[in-house]
Parts: sequence; structure tokens; C-alpha cells
Amino acid sequence: MSSYRLDENYLRETLVTLLNIPSPTGFTDLALDYVEQKLVELGLEPRRTAKGVLTAKWQGRAADAPRALTAHVDTLGAMVKEIKANGRLKLSKLGGFAWNAVEGEGCTVFTHEGRRIRGAILFHHASTHVYSSEVNQTQRSDANMEVRLDERTRSAQETRELGVEVGDFVAFDPRVEVSESGFIRSRHLDDKAGVACVLAAIKAMNDASLAPAQRTTLHFSHYEEVGHGAAAGLPADLVELVAIDMAAIGEGQNSDEFHVTICAQDSGGPYHHGLTRRLRNLAEAAHIPYKMDIYPYYGSDGEAYWRAGGDVKVALFGPGVDASHNYERTHMDALLATTRLIIEYCLS
Repeated sequence: MSSYRLDENYLRETLVTLLNIPSPTGFTDLALDYVEQKLVELGLEPRRTAKGVLTAKWQGRAADAPRALTAHVDTLGAMVKEIKANGRLKLSKLGGFAWNAVEGEGCTVFTHEGRRIRGAILFHHASTHVYSSEVNQTQRSDANMEVRLDERTRSAQETRELGVEVGDFVAFDPRVEVSESGFIRSRHLDDKAGVACVLAAIKAMNDASLAPAQRTTLHFSHYEEVGHGAAAGLPADLVELVAIDMAAIGEGQNSDEFHVTICAQDSGGPYHHGLTRRLRNLAEAAHIPYKMDIYPYYGSDGEAYWRAGGDVKVALFGPGVDASHNYERTHMDALLATTRLIIEYCLS
């Protein structure tokens, strides 16, 4: 096992900062700017592709079998679909989530001119004292959920006068909490946890004067939640691609919040058997606590690259995250295990 030291404070602080930066799919410049700054601090020279993907070339000891790591900064969110007659907003989802998962959540509307307007996501008949049976019995849907703006508006015209318009982005409050017991509870751990692990792995290797075995492209996508994040922006001579993304926890799943999970198969089918097996061997040799799992309702940026025609070996691993696409939670143990496996893979 190689000699290096993980900076737990760097990992934690990077993640918390990133979680607090709004980045719904398609509105990710602030988060990408932060990651770009961290890459520069680590001695790399990041660039943006025409699509807006953030990439950086990490020179390795060899370049005969180039690799890439991908993780995504984009999160669940919404766009303004309609300004209602009462001044409230109907939304269009960005990413796959249930409305009840964000009901009652605070949010921010980003107007075309750069104003940030606060509000809350509510069932349209939210008061139990007025609509008792409706509140308790009605399924939440696009048609009956709305944003109540924290502004004096009771008409569509008054809302438009605030600068709000159809097509504006809406970000959900992350509500980040870090417990003394090592848990991190927040929205959008998918996949900002993975991004933080990649950055912490680079820092640990740099601090130990370690270089990756192969030239490695770092790829931070911003359209993963809608299915085409890593479909572009990777070099043509790539041989392997490893996606770092969260592991889903629940009944029937093998993942938990304290291990890194290597995914054998998701909704798109099995990942590359040889590369997956190599990751397992690396974890076992380095005594990294890991799990194997299958995710039936999950797709990754690795799968997106395959569907776009990428002729490479693809594998997927990441920290276990409870309540995915809801109010999520993970533990530092899973983040550290993920970071260690990234390092062992890069060095192998």
C-alpha cells in the first residue's frame, strides 16, 4: 500500500462549501468555478469545453493507456414553468425526484437579471386548517405543487415585475449539517460527495509527491442528472473511465453509509467486469472497507459515455448515501474509503 495521508478537514470543508453552492442541472457555473479554483490550487490547468464541462489533464508516469475520472457537480432542481394568476410559480423538474421529497423546502429563484428571490415549495392547498382532507390524501404532482415567493405579490404581473420569468432556474436549499459522530446530512450529496473525494485524492497524492500511473483526465460534468453529462469532453485515446458517484442505500441493497461501494450493474446493465474486478482487488489489497452492489433504478456518467459510443472500459464506485434524491446522508468513513480507492486506482 502506498504511503500518503488523507486530509480529512480538506475533504469535509471542500464538500460543505460545494454543497452550499447552488448548481441545479444547467445552472452550474458557480460550482464549476469553485472546483476550477481548487484544481488550480492543486497545480493543475483546468479548461472548459464548448459544452461547459470542466476538465484537467493530470500527467502520469506513463501515457500508453490513458484514463479518466468523472464526477458531476449538477444537482436536482427545477425551472419556472408557469407564473400563476395568483403570482405563485409552477415548476418543471430537473432530474428524477418525487415532489413529496422537496415539499416544504426553501428555495431560491435566479432571475434573468441576476436577482435571487427566496421562496418555498408547497402543495397548492397547503393549509391543514383549510384543506384538511386534500392535504392528507392528494398525491403530489406537477399540477398541484407551487413556489410561494417571499415577496409582496398576488398576481402574475406583480411577480413579473420582480424580474421572474418562465425559464428561470430554481435551486433547493441543501440544509447541510455535520455531526460530531461523522455524519453529513444534506441535499445534493449526489454527487458533490464524489467531487470532494476526487479533489481530496489529488491533494493527498500531491502532498506525498505521488503521480498517477497513467495520464488521467479529470472530468467534472454538469448534465448528469438529465442523462448526458459525460457524453462528451473526454479524450479520444481513453482506455478506461471510472465514474465516482454515490451508492444507493435501501431495503434489498448491499450498500451502507460507512463503505465505498463498487457497482457491478445498474439500470443500463453490467459495468466492465475486468475493471470492476481490479477495483475489488485494489480495495482488498489496501484493506479499504468496500461493498459490492447493484442499482436497478440508477444511471451514471460512465453509462452516458458508453451510450455516446465510448469504446473504453467503464467502472463505477462511490460512497454510500442514504435517502438518495431526498434529504440525503453519508458518513466520513464512506468518503474516506472512496478517496482511498480513487488513490489506489490512480496509482495502479
